[in-house]
Amino acid sequence: MILTLTINPAIDRTITADKLVFEDRGYILDTTEVAGGRGINASQVIHSFGGKTVAVLTSGGATGHRLEKQLAKLGFPFEAVPVHEESRTNLTISDRHGLTIKLNEVGAPLRVEELAEIRKRVEAKLPKASWLMICGSIQPGVPQHFYCEIIEMAKARGVKTLLDTDGEALHHALESQPTVITPNQHEAERLLGRALITRNQCLEAVDAMHAMGPESVILSLGSRGAVGACAEGVFEVLPPRVDVLCPIGSGDALGAAFVWSMEKKKSFAEALRWGVAAGTASAKLPGLNFAPFDQTRAIYKQVEVRPPRPAAAVGG
Repeated sequence: MILTLTINPAIDRTITADKLVFEDRGYILDTTEVAGGRGINASQVIHSFGGKTVAVLTSGGATGHRLEKQLAKLGFPFEAVPVHEESRTNLTISDRHGLTIKLNEVGAPLRVEELAEIRKRVEAKLPKASWLMICGSIQPGVPQHFYCEIIEMAKARGVKTLLDTDGEALHHALESQPTVITPNQHEAERLLGRALITRNQCLEAVDAMHAMGPESVILSLGSRGAVGACAEGVFEVLPPRVDVLCPIGSGDALGAAFVWSMEKKKSFAEALRWGVAAGTASAKLPGLNFAPFDQTRAIYKQVEVRPPRPAAAVGG
C-alpha cells in the first residue's frame, strides 16, 4: 500500500477562460472545484492506476467538510485529522491556449496536539505501507523539521519515503535522508540558491542535491521531462511534444506514477519513465485533471530514456 500525507490540503477551484490577456476582458467558460493537495492528487493517480493507497490529511471548518465530501467521490480510503482552523482554498485560472495562473492560500497554523495526531495516524498506517509520500507545503508555525520526524518514523519501520515539498521544509528534511525527493525547477533553484537554465546546469543541480542526503533525486522540468540521480547514475528522461492545456498537477502525477512503478519492483529509470509519461499525459488535459492509465501508457511508449552517466561525470 502507498500512503500519502497532506497536512495542508485545499479545495482547488479551477476557472477555465477563453483567454488570459492584459488590459482586455476574458470570459469564464467553466468553473470546477475538487479536493486538492499534492498527496491527495498522488493518491488519485495511484488509485486510477489500480494501486492501493490511503490518504492522510487535515480537515477544518466548512471548507474541510466540502473537501471530505469531494474526497468521498474519488474512491480511495482516506483519514481526515480534524483541525480547528479553516482548510484553505486554492485558485487556478487557465485559458484554452494553456496559459495558467495558480494562486494558493498559505494555510492556517496547526496546534501542537493536531501535529501529534497527524503523527499518530501516519504511524498507525505504516505497518501496511511500502511507501510513504510526504507531499505539499507546511502551514505557518509548523516546525520546519516536522517532515524530518515523519521520514525518520517511516525509515524505522522499513517504509520508503518520497518527499515533495519546498523551502525550509525541504532543506531540513534532507537531514533525514529520504528515499527520493522530487523538486521542480523553481523548488530546486530555491534549494540551491542559483538559476537552472541550461541542460548542464540541471545535470549539475541533480548531482548537487543528491550529495545533500537523499538516496535519489528527481528534478521535474515540465515539458522538458525530468533528470534523475540514483546509485546507478544520472538519467535524462524526455517526453514527446504535446499540446499542453494545464500543467498544474503534472508534477504530482509524476511522483505518483514513479512510486506506483517502484512498488512493482521496476528499475529507477523505468519508474521515472512512467512518471514523466503520467505528468505529460495529465498536462494535455484541461483544468486540474489526471490522465488515466490508458492515456499514460500511450505517452509512455513515446518517452525516451537516455543512458545513465556516472554522477561524477555530470558537468564534465
